[in-house]
Amino acid sequence: MASVADQLNTVVEKTERLIELCSALQEENDLLKLESEALSVALKTSINKTKELEEKLRVLKLAKSFSETNEKSVDIKQKINDFVQEIDKCIVLLKK
Repeated sequence: MASVADQLNTVVEKTERLIELCSALQEENDLLKLESEALSVALKTSINKTKELEEKLRVLKLAKSFSETNEKSVDIKQKINDFVQEIDKCIVLLKK
């Protein structure tokens, strides 16, 4: 049967291993916390950048719709002017 001293040595050795394991796990935990914080910052930055780009896209779409409207109104005005000139020509021909 193992003596009390042997049993005590076994307990001490197992305790030392547990302490070493605890220290290693604590270091790993600290590293994972740092990594988590870095990823959180990167995510927030990415979300902000996405919001900025979405706002720019919205502004560009709005500006494009205005430019298309202006082009269309210019085209419509030109067509109306062309029609008015044609009508004036027809009126002149009818008066002759």
